Amino acid sequence: MKTTTLLLCLSLLFAGTETIAQLSKQEKKEWKKKAKQFSKQPADLKQFTEDKQSADNQVVALNKRVTDLQRTIGEKDARIAELEDQLAQTRSQLSAARSEITRMKENPVIAPMDFSRGVVFRVQVGAFKNKNLQKYFDNNPNFGGEAREGEPQRITIGIFRDYWEADQFKKYMREMGVKDAWIVPYRDGQRTDIKEVLESVVTEKPKS
Repeated sequence: MKTTTLLLCLSLLFAGTETIAQLSKQEKKEWKKKAKQFSKQPADLKQFTEDKQSADNQVVALNKRVTDLQRTIGEKDARIAELEDQLAQTRSQLSAARSEITRMKENPVIAPMDFSRGVVFRVQVGAFKNKNLQKYFDNNPNFGGEAREGEPQRITIGIFRDYWEADQFKKYMREMGVKDAWIVPYRDGQRTDIKEVLESVVTEKPKS
């Protein structure tokens, strides 16, 4: 009776009732021998049972630890993906900013009223030897001229970004009696040849 009880206990400990039904005759004999040994040494059975329970507890704890680690890894993977997305966006913004800086360097934005930069057109109305109007040049952006030693002083009126506006103003001047009015271009404040700037700034002549 003791042997049968011990065998049943051991079977439940290791495999459960379903496993008992699946044991072969040889396995049953081997387990009966083990049961007899434990019946003679119940302290060993007790120790074995406690060891198994301890091992089961460790397995449960390890499984929980594995689950926790998997959850932590999942959270870190999600955070890494989020940071990678942010990094990709930052790189895209940086690339766009660099492109914009390059564009601005190649095509600097010029303030509408800053006529000291870029190409502008003035209408020269004459060159005079006996009149010195240089003192009026600095404070009147629409009135200017060039004073070179030994040469007549060239006087200009008006300042335009658009060539055709300057051309129309030139025609007004001629209609008003200034027969020698003509257009002179300036690049960054320096007088230049009209041929050097026409291709870059003169668009198709507007229809009248």
